Amino acid sequence: PHDVASGHIALRASLTLLLLSWPCPSLGKKKLYIGALFPMSGGWPGGQACLPSAQMALDLVNNRTDILPDYELELIYYDSMCDPGESTKLLYDLLYTEPIKTVLMPGCSSVSTLVAEAARMWNLIVLSYGSSSPALSNRNRFPTFFRTHPSATLHNPTRVRLFQKWKWTKIATIQQTTEVFTSTLDDLEQRVKEAGIEISVRQSFLTDPAVAVKNLKRQDARIIVGLFYETEARKVFCEVFKEKLYGKKYVWFLIGWYADNWFKIKDPSINCTIENMTEAVEGHVTTEIVMLNPETVRGASNLTSQEFLGALMNRLGGKNPEETGGFQEAPLAYDAVWALALALNKTVAPLKAKGRRLEDFNYNNHDITAEIYRALNTSSFEGVSGHVVFDAQGSRMAMTLIEQLQGGSYKKIGYYDSSQKNLSWFGNDVWIGAGPPADSTIVIEEFRYLSQKLFAAVSVFAGLGILLGIVCLTFNIYNSNVRYIQNSQPYLNNMTAVGCMMALAAVFPLGIDGHHIHRSQFPVVCQFRLWLLGLGFSLAYGSMFTKIWWVHNLFTKKEEKKEKRKHLEPWKLYATVGVLLAIDILSLMIWQIVDPLHITVEKFTREAPKGDLDVLIQPLLEHCTSEKMNTWLGVVYGYKGLLLLLGIFLAYETKSVSTEKINDHRAVGMAIYNVAVLCMITAPVTMILTSQQDASFAFAALAIVFSVYITLVVLFVPKMRRLITRGEWQSEQQDTLKTGSSTNNNDEEKSRQLERENRELQKIIQEKEQRVSELRNQLVERQALRNRRRPSSGTNQNHSNPSPPSSQPDPKSLLPPPGYPNPASDNHSSLPPSFSNSSNLYQADSKISRNHCHNSQIPLLYK
Repeated sequence: PHDVASGHIALRASLTLLLLSWPCPSLGKKKLYIGALFPMSGGWPGGQACLPSAQMALDLVNNRTDILPDYELELIYYDSMCDPGESTKLLYDLLYTEPIKTVLMPGCSSVSTLVAEAARMWNLIVLSYGSSSPALSNRNRFPTFFRTHPSATLHNPTRVRLFQKWKWTKIATIQQTTEVFTSTLDDLEQRVKEAGIEISVRQSFLTDPAVAVKNLKRQDARIIVGLFYETEARKVFCEVFKEKLYGKKYVWFLIGWYADNWFKIKDPSINCTIENMTEAVEGHVTTEIVMLNPETVRGASNLTSQEFLGALMNRLGGKNPEETGGFQEAPLAYDAVWALALALNKTVAPLKAKGRRLEDFNYNNHDITAEIYRALNTSSFEGVSGHVVFDAQGSRMAMTLIEQLQGGSYKKIGYYDSSQKNLSWFGNDVWIGAGPPADSTIVIEEFRYLSQKLFAAVSVFAGLGILLGIVCLTFNIYNSNVRYIQNSQPYLNNMTAVGCMMALAAVFPLGIDGHHIHRSQFPVVCQFRLWLLGLGFSLAYGSMFTKIWWVHNLFTKKEEKKEKRKHLEPWKLYATVGVLLAIDILSLMIWQIVDPLHITVEKFTREAPKGDLDVLIQPLLEHCTSEKMNTWLGVVYGYKGLLLLLGIFLAYETKSVSTEKINDHRAVGMAIYNVAVLCMITAPVTMILTSQQDASFAFAALAIVFSVYITLVVLFVPKMRRLITRGEWQSEQQDTLKTGSSTNNNDEEKSRQLERENRELQKIIQEKEQRVSELRNQLVERQALRNRRRPSSGTNQNHSNPSPPSSQPDPKSLLPPPGYPNPASDNHSSLPPSFSNSSNLYQADSKISRNHCHNSQIPLLYK
């Protein structure tokens, strides 16, 4: 007592105290005074119905001769107002004034917490009828505490069972920040976690719930568990009405011990009308401990539950139960008195055997307290609230009643026995919508697939392109003996045709997605795309690049190096293509082994469908990718891009070269231009449009189709046209059959000889033209010198005889040699006599003229 008096325990809650005192010595029957602090007003006016219920129980006990025959119980009560400060004052008054009390019976959880913790100092048993805080189940902290009101955690198994029944996996909570609700919510969080249910939103408030309710709305809470007292419940649902957090999309779970008309009570702390509140609370579900036995069973008091209600209504004098605080808890207060009376009755014999009596109790007597504790701990009887039994923590074991507010009144929809895990369901639950709402906005996953019309159209073009490739390949193989085809390196053209067909074949796996195959087969399709495109590009473009590369090497070198490399060996061409193909195969193998392609799913912004549906569509798109996709693409695009740029450069450098060894290199250059442009445009565009499956496929597939069509048409159609229009494939094949391979060899030798002669003649012509230019310069200089001398000599000629006409030069003698152009650019009209016979200048070259300047070879000189 000195510890308590010094402030060791601070008592802060409403109290309901049942005080047992020494019997009055003036009476023959020992009288026990029972004092109670019932909360008649304040935050929880539960004493308005519980006090008459307890008085009725005391009257019945006193009239029984089989229960405490030597004792008479009398009730003394005070109004605690559910105020911790007021209750603390009354508690000290009761403890430090006569008579001695043997049992304390608090009502509110907050007060019971402090009273039960302090009771050990006075060796007092604590028995409560209205405390539901889960914290009171701690036997180490509250060793002498019992309650006929079950723990609030008993609601949680029922809530979890309902969540599972209605297939909810995500809930939200909002609580008032008091210990009873905090501990209840902690227990709920643990239970739902074990059941695989998530608490997605957890809000709390002290006095004003406005912000908490707005957060629930903002975070799309649908299934909401509310833990708060009745007065705060009105504040919460006023905000719920303002935020429109009710209706067919929402379900609220509340505590069931509110008054039935709690939402219709006028409250000056809210600014919502009764109609607003009624609209907001419609359809909510409550869970409450079964406080009135639903079965017609006569218990220890010899009353059924219905007879008890009738007697209680008489005690209340016709008051409306909905407006009477604590009406639902009244059976618990009734059974609490009976539990105490039966426990005290059980202690009489054991105490008598030890030479003790109940009246021997004092605050320092531990033995009598221990006997009362054992008697309460083993209590088991039928009461008006059901079967009364306490667990190891002193909490009442009971069933849970499930109710739903339907049309403004509560309807029973089921019972749940947590000890047996048995749900008794009536099937009369009513919902505003078609059924129980979803726990969140229903998200329907919808994969985006390629447009089948687009895929079909492009596939038709790709198929026709493959047929064209087969035709070109067949034509090239069939006419491989034709000289014109042989000079175009037909084996390289065959590789080009095969590569084009492989690239076109890649269009089909490029358009295959989850619409056509199972997702487990998708990685195989991804690998097909990669290998067909890679190898197809290497064969098609690699063979064209090889042609243009060797043409550049052979025909853009200096004259002295041409002869050494004039003879092109076919194996070098094939080796070049093989190197390019080997690089691609090696890189693809490394990619596939180190970082294989797999499926990833891209999520897009959720879309709302048309209509008033509580669903959202989650668009999804499957991609072929790897862990370091950007790195691999950078390597491949960089390598291929350099080849494309180099191919464009070589094609430009060799555009004016003419050779019979590779007679279609200009067509190859044109094909390279088209392929390079299409690839350089398509590659970055498809990377940007990866999230748009139709556009990405259209760009990639059409680029492949167009580049292949252009390549095949440019390379093979001119050959077909020439052979068809000229008939060369017939004549040359017949000549080949008649003369054999020697004819081809002779023609090639003659061609090489004529080319050598042509180069020699071109050198001679260049030397002669240089000599003619020098002579013309000398002629101009001499003419200028004669013009300067002419004035002085003209004076003498005036006195002399004129020259005879025969001394004038012959105009024909001023003409250039045959085969040379007239000096039209020369401004001189005549030449000096000394050059009249200018044909003598060309006498030294008469041999060359006779041998090489035959009329039939004159065009060859200026080719």
